Amino acid sequence: MGAYLGRRLFVLGSAAYLTQLTVFRNAFGQAVSPGSVPTVDTLTITVVMDSSHDIFLRAPAPKAVRIRRTPGVEDWRKTLHNQWGLSLALESKAGAETRRMLLDFGYQPDTLLDNLQMLKVDLSKLDAMVLSHGHFDHFGGLVELLRKNRAALRQDLALYVGGEENFCIRKRRTPTPGHFADWGTLDRREVVEQRVNLVACEKPIVMAGHAFSSGTIGRAGFERVLPNTMVIYGKQGEIGCNPAAGAGREAGKPVHDEHLQEHATCYNLRDRGLVVISSCGHAGIINSIRQAMEVSGVKKLHALVGGFHLAPADDEYLRQSVAALKALNPDVVIPMHCSGINFLQAMREQMPDRLAMSTTGSIFTLGA
Repeated sequence: MGAYLGRRLFVLGSAAYLTQLTVFRNAFGQAVSPGSVPTVDTLTITVVMDSSHDIFLRAPAPKAVRIRRTPGVEDWRKTLHNQWGLSLALESKAGAETRRMLLDFGYQPDTLLDNLQMLKVDLSKLDAMVLSHGHFDHFGGLVELLRKNRAALRQDLALYVGGEENFCIRKRRTPTPGHFADWGTLDRREVVEQRVNLVACEKPIVMAGHAFSSGTIGRAGFERVLPNTMVIYGKQGEIGCNPAAGAGREAGKPVHDEHLQEHATCYNLRDRGLVVISSCGHAGIINSIRQAMEVSGVKKLHALVGGFHLAPADDEYLRQSVAALKALNPDVVIPMHCSGINFLQAMREQMPDRLAMSTTGSIFTLGA
């Protein structure tokens, strides 16, 4: 194991589990520095779960992306399902080499597993999995997927997570002031039980040989974390996270969730530039893009994909966000999940030739 990976690999489970830990090959865990990121020829993104499924969607799209919609499945008695969440199957090619990852796991496991089956995503061919951040609508299907399919998955399966904060307890505000309701916690023990190598991505790291994590996203400029959940830094019984994950924030009480260790999944597409997949983008889509540019040394943005968390944005904040994105001159923008109808409308007004619409089952190919 490379020295860097030795530092970044973290499994806060039992000592017995540590003795079973499978060592990664260096190509699956090298550090990222400007000029060192891998280059891929093509990237295909299959939308396993998004908030809508429209079999008649015929929206215009940029020439830089090829889109195949999935109007139906082989068994006419089944249909793709949508939930408030996100899951993307990623397949990249570099020469004769292919890598496959599953990014995020939607909301409910049955929906995730059914959609994976109908879209013919072969879990046995996955090289790795990625969790963007610790919200239930992104990790909800993970544990059950592992339980039901662990034997079919590769033995040295890696799950790349943003860091310790991804395991913190999340709460929702209720109408009663000072009262909060549960909103899910990823129990580390349930992942460890499935013999999965947890790889922390606080620092940028190559994932599965083709992609790279942005690492913890820097905060600068006008962007701020818009209203979402509350988070508790610390443990309640056996679940939760190390209080230190809060970087000095008050431990043991619900505080505004800043998603300190959310990370983006990125690719460097040959002769085209960066593909930045922002599953929710709580740290800001511009911050996410700039982070990817800084760590990779690649200054051209080819595509921005995923959830942008601009649905709750006010008009002025939205205007700033779209203007800043336009200044970065992306070739393709594919909003999903929490991006918001307001963002779609702003794109239609300011960058209609860059917008590609998503729906559950859509298959986007970049670089073809």
